[in-house]
Amino acid sequence: MAKKKKASTQTMARKLVADASPKSLVAEQYRTVRTNINFSTPDKELKSLIVTSSSPGEGKSTTAANIAIVYAQEGKNVLLVDADMRKPTMHYTFHTANTTGLSNLLTRKWKLADVVKETKIDGLTLITCGPIPPNPAELLGSKAMDMLIDQLVEDYDIIIFDAPPLLSVADAQILSNKCDGAILVVNAGNTQKASIQKAKEALDSSKANILGVLMNNFVLEKDHYYYQYYGAGE
Repeated sequence: MAKKKKASTQTMARKLVADASPKSLVAEQYRTVRTNINFSTPDKELKSLIVTSSSPGEGKSTTAANIAIVYAQEGKNVLLVDADMRKPTMHYTFHTANTTGLSNLLTRKWKLADVVKETKIDGLTLITCGPIPPNPAELLGSKAMDMLIDQLVEDYDIIIFDAPPLLSVADAQILSNKCDGAILVVNAGNTQKASIQKAKEALDSSKANILGVLMNNFVLEKDHYYYQYYGAGE
């Protein structure tokens, strides 16, 4: 039983390639995403960002974690929040406990200072999901959530929320309306066009500021100029 649990934990942990291999092609792509996000709102400072997808398994949690890392590497004071209060994974990724977190803040059982966790990455702190609540959508749509975001934008340069998939539950729609921008992660080659269209419609209906679509697991040909310039093993 112990071995099975360990394997499951390893599966749930996301790859922090931006930290482990900062000179890799993938890490460079995350830095490009960071630059594009910055350029997407030239007249307004972007303080809060939601990362979501149409369906499970498209890489939105991996994307959220790595974008948070490259912002921290830029010298920003970054907070990563696991707002997927149905299937949280950030505590696995950052190898920390999930006994307290966002759900405790929104039910006002704990204070912010009691749930914020330091990570090994300079400039990056984390709020895990906390105990999974029976009413995630209601908590994310609450006044307590509004008050929390107001507090966080005063304390951090940027807050990145990892949210559930759009077509599964209403959580991401609710949260996208409260954030300055939204990124939709798409698993290249696997996500159906209809699902992407429905996800975009869901964001549009919540009046989200869609910053762009990030194609995950896109394979470059070896003769592509970008592949040649950076190299596969850099």
